[in-house]
Amino acid sequence: MDDTAWKAAAATAAPEQACPIAPVVDIVFSRWTTPILWTLHHHGRQRFVELQRRIGAITPKVLTQRLRQLERDGLVVRTYHPEVPPRVEYEISELGRSLAPLFAHLAEWAAANLDRVDRARQDYDTAPAH
Repeated sequence: MDDTAWKAAAATAAPEQACPIAPVVDIVFSRWTTPILWTLHHHGRQRFVELQRRIGAITPKVLTQRLRQLERDGLVVRTYHPEVPPRVEYEISELGRSLAPLFAHLAEWAAANLDRVDRARQDYDTAPAH
């Protein structure tokens, strides 16, 4: 978002909302949402166990909660296959895929700047008491 678009969004925001992107941040960047969406985007449709294995440290309970919320938000599609045993698959929705450019920009920013963040943290942590 360029500076003009940023200012326009801020100008049209409700007065009680200091930051016009806060609702988006709440949806997309809550804990575990980004790894789930990233994994579904890069690996396609997956069953629950496959998704959990790829993400790693997430518990089944938390993964279930996050997937339900993402489905509710329209970012993930859940497909139930009435087989024996039943099979459930998850995939990123078209709305979820529309976040790909945002994630790409964040990945670029991370590659370009995380080392600077680490240096700033080290400088801060080693500086005399503030």
